[in-house]
Amino acid sequence: MPARIYYDQDADLGLLHGKKIAVIGYGSQGHAHALNLKDSGQDVVVGLYKGSKSWAKAEKDGVKVATVAEAAQMADVVMILLPDQSQRQVYEESIKGGLGKGKTLMFAHGFNIHFNQVVPPPDVDVSMIAPKAPGHVMRDLFTQGPGVPALLAVQQDVSGKARDTALAYARGVGCTRAGVIETTFKEETETDLFGEQTTLCGGISHLIKTAFETLVEAGYQPEVAYFECMHEMKLIVDLFYQGGLAYMRYSVSDTAEYGDYTRGPRVINEATRAEMRKILGEIQSGQFAREWVLENQANRAQFLAMRKRDAAHPIEEVGKRLRAMMSWIKPPRM
Repeated sequence: MPARIYYDQDADLGLLHGKKIAVIGYGSQGHAHALNLKDSGQDVVVGLYKGSKSWAKAEKDGVKVATVAEAAQMADVVMILLPDQSQRQVYEESIKGGLGKGKTLMFAHGFNIHFNQVVPPPDVDVSMIAPKAPGHVMRDLFTQGPGVPALLAVQQDVSGKARDTALAYARGVGCTRAGVIETTFKEETETDLFGEQTTLCGGISHLIKTAFETLVEAGYQPEVAYFECMHEMKLIVDLFYQGGLAYMRYSVSDTAEYGDYTRGPRVINEATRAEMRKILGEIQSGQFAREWVLENQANRAQFLAMRKRDAAHPIEEVGKRLRAMMSWIKPPRM
């Protein structure tokens, strides 16, 4: 059965008329949601902690700012756009007390709801609009016209209008221009984590590193190994993005295509598939969520050590030198 997809004509922006929307957080997603809603004519307030570096930035952007507790108290719709590991504490300390009957609590990722880190009161609607793009892309495409696609889910429908309100929100941030696919908190959370761990972040980064190491250990120049295993990845991913696997294979040489069919399955083999199933099982059972929650409770010691170790990998040093030669690449803001 094909997924249900909603567009502008399915969303009534008028449902938000007379309602105040609190966007909690003003990072990558927060600034995009707040500014897009503001440009759509909505009454928006950004909720931040006192002393936040984003406070002055949001005000400069023309958005009203209040503390998280004040924003949650005054708003009819509260969208939480904080890092997963921060949401539970902020919710308990500053948001929970401002919720009440008739209000809507929203998320852009289902982690904290699905794994019971945030347990909303029974008298509020709980829904999700999860844009499928980083915040800066979401903002740029909104201003240019197209918008970015999103996922929609309803966890708790007290009013009977939770889906309609979520769709109105999606239209306000520009997502119904591109299409909004209906899902569930469970499906969004589990597929999102699985994609991050097996392909988008975990799989691809370790595939690139291992290929780089294999060439260098065999005596090839690190710079050449970097170009072949890291730099050209963007060219291939852009082809995937534009036209799928078939378009990539159409665009590369026949030699590359033959190597794809015959050698790819030796790298990504049945042992890899078995490990992917194991990773999915850990996500579905809650094992990964428990591990990540405990890691944060332990001040992220292991996480920070892994971050430091990988930042010192030779591929990072080689890449930094080579990217400095490429004037067309904008230096990352970190």
